[in-house]
Amino acid sequence: MTTVIPFDSTRSSRSAARIAAREADTANPCAIVTADSGVPLVTGEYVDYANFDYAASAPCLTSVADALSAALPYYASVHRGAGHHSQVSTDAYERSRRSVARFLGVRAEADESGSADAVVFVRGTTDAVNLLARAVPEGCTVVVFESEHHASLLPWEHPASRAGEVVRLPLPETPEAAVSAARAALAEAPEGPRLLCVTAASNVTGEIWPVEELVEAAHTEGARVLVDAAQYVPHLPFSLAETGADYVALSGHKLYAPFGSGVLAGRSDWLSAATPYLAGGGATQKVTEHDVIWNDLPARHEAGSPNVLGAVALAAACDTFNTQTLFLQHIREAALLERLRAGLTEIDGVHELTLWGAEHARVGIVSFVVDGLPADLLAAALSAEYGIGVRDGLFCAHPLTQHLLPEGHTQAVRASLGVGTTEEHVDRLVGAVADLVARGPRWEYADCDGRLAPVPDPRNVL
Repeated sequence: MTTVIPFDSTRSSRSAARIAAREADTANPCAIVTADSGVPLVTGEYVDYANFDYAASAPCLTSVADALSAALPYYASVHRGAGHHSQVSTDAYERSRRSVARFLGVRAEADESGSADAVVFVRGTTDAVNLLARAVPEGCTVVVFESEHHASLLPWEHPASRAGEVVRLPLPETPEAAVSAARAALAEAPEGPRLLCVTAASNVTGEIWPVEELVEAAHTEGARVLVDAAQYVPHLPFSLAETGADYVALSGHKLYAPFGSGVLAGRSDWLSAATPYLAGGGATQKVTEHDVIWNDLPARHEAGSPNVLGAVALAAACDTFNTQTLFLQHIREAALLERLRAGLTEIDGVHELTLWGAEHARVGIVSFVVDGLPADLLAAALSAEYGIGVRDGLFCAHPLTQHLLPEGHTQAVRASLGVGTTEEHVDRLVGAVADLVARGPRWEYADCDGRLAPVPDPRNVL
């Protein structure tokens, strides 16, 4: 059975995390597809790539690549083909749906509305939230924090959204304040359907949000909850049934299945009642000269030829990351994250971005700034001179990131960990930042198509 780590989790001590990390390094159940040749530096050397950009897109698991290799020879359009390959592909597609359902702990039994959970394949979290924004009952009040990723902040205000009033809550000073603010906003909302949209883990700070407490507060006020779990599920188990959340959205490309698939899972009644997200083949039962009869879920919102291989890939990742694997990986990452944060803390002029303080539970993400060193220059130098990949900018969460930035900074650097991260990678990043703070970049950098790049750049990056 899946377990959910609450926002104030103290399950593992730091010493236990270090021990588990050393053991996991020698017996990691996950492996990723990666180049053997390393990455080039401006100095002409090649080094092992230190990838700290997992929060943007995670590399492909070897188990996912193997699943795709097995499925490719039988690839065909699904659901309406009489041929053998079509039937094999249809079976693979629907088995993938069941794997995702297990991974997310969907409820098989009908609730008080008379409907069980549905699993709808989409393109990613952004697509999933936009789908729900078009499926909520007309005029539904939506409450969302300013701290949300744009994928779950903006769709409610899109012209095509069926939402009514959209209440943006300011950044809460504590997790408890978040719960109180959400409950108050929902209590003050007009009568009728209401929805709270909240992230499970911040893509900027990695901080874990009090999902179960927010769900309880929302349900007390008769509202539903959508959880953006894109940054959470690559690190920790999540269960719709155990959290009580009504909907969850995720992206395959953040879960080591980068093949264009994602999921919206949850209560089926709103989805069943809504006009299909896309109109076209597959979403229809019957089309006449004057009328259309739409299909039932999940086909109702999966018009067109579905991304069969994307679904197979996502299911393979879900099958790989069972509860035990995810929990062990989280402990391993926690030790690496502690090592990274401790190292950065020792460097003068480095400031970590955090909403709820350094001790708050988080997944493997740390964003920071360096006094006197712009984020884009730091990121470019880390790549060109040290073979380290980080993300710089505002991370598609502009209100949150801008609020957290110290005075004098306009952007930040984000380092995010994953299954391929090693102690050597962490130490290299810390050492590189310390080096750049002490001596500055060793190369010249100039704007190239909107990004800083070394000039000249002797690397063959293609």
